Amino acid sequence: MDMKVDAPVQTDVLFTPLTIRKLTLANRIVMSPMTRYFSPGGVPGEDVAAYYRRRAEGGAGLIVTEGVGVDHPSAVDDPAIPHMHGTAALNGWRRVVSEVHAAGGRIFPQLWHQGPLRDPSRSLRPDLIGARPSGHWGRPGHTSYGDDYVDAMRAPTEPMTTAEIKAVIAAFAEAARNAMAVGFDGIALHAGHGYLIDSFLWADTNLRTDAYGGDAARRAAFGAEIVAGVRAEIGNAPIMFRFSQHKQQDYGAQLGSTPDELGALLKPLAQSGVDLFDASGRHFDRPAFEGSPLSLAGWTRRLTGKPTVAIGGIGLGNGLGETLSGSSETKPLDNLDAVRDAIARGEFDLAGVGRAILNDPQWPQRVRTGQPALPFDRANLRRLA
Repeated sequence: MDMKVDAPVQTDVLFTPLTIRKLTLANRIVMSPMTRYFSPGGVPGEDVAAYYRRRAEGGAGLIVTEGVGVDHPSAVDDPAIPHMHGTAALNGWRRVVSEVHAAGGRIFPQLWHQGPLRDPSRSLRPDLIGARPSGHWGRPGHTSYGDDYVDAMRAPTEPMTTAEIKAVIAAFAEAARNAMAVGFDGIALHAGHGYLIDSFLWADTNLRTDAYGGDAARRAAFGAEIVAGVRAEIGNAPIMFRFSQHKQQDYGAQLGSTPDELGALLKPLAQSGVDLFDASGRHFDRPAFEGSPLSLAGWTRRLTGKPTVAIGGIGLGNGLGETLSGSSETKPLDNLDAVRDAIARGEFDLAGVGRAILNDPQWPQRVRTGQPALPFDRANLRRLA
């Protein structure tokens, strides 16, 4: 008698769990941080809580918030950027976390200090110049900034003093403590794109000759001390660290031109307590170095041994710059098989998705059920929905 053998059930690797320290994520889709300027006075309101809840209901395995200012006078510029200090703001974040958890989601705040990229003209304190390791904004290259802005920002300023450096490190630790007190599941640190932590990593903006500048290990010391300070406050919760090769001052910039140079910066950060590296690239699958097909996230995983997030154009047919400028139409693109293949072979662990989830909170669920993606609406960049 013939016996029927059931075919094995094929599991979509995008919807397999991943555990980082004590936190288990239900799937491999991360909602990447996207600054929205919808928190007047630095306080996230009920509309912000509803915005994040919808993304949790849509099935994102992890939500990383927009940049959140630490308690330092020059941390952020626009007064509608949320912060992680003060009773009103913390109560607002407590509501955000409660809504996300009620929908079954997990959420990290992305703690932020804008550093050289703080624009005094957008701030309620235009007298405060953005903090800079050595007083340098960075050599402008290919950038979306206008010439007038670049000319105004590139003027040299005073380098940060050691006391100022220690104050910022303490502000990150305090913000992490506040975040855990209101219920966040872990901490994300923004150390990319030319902001403060990145400006210490980047040799072009860090010309210091003390313990915070010089070779790669000393340029990494500021970030490593922030990570260690955060770790001391949050115990066994995960720390996620966003970094990038490119900078807003120059999209062609690089932290490291070879794997060895990049590894010399990332390894001290891993040793200080980073659990998850968010490798922010403009294209998730673009080779990071000549002679190897590995992406930036792939090289980061190989160099550090830590899980990584790949980001850049997942689910869409163009880059963020083109979307923001409107220079090309942003269309859905089914490039998820390449993402699945990379996760399956261990190149990276998680897929960072920004614009697609901003446009459609149900995007992860559509992927899970095989539904077509919705058309992209640029108006959603300016709408809290």
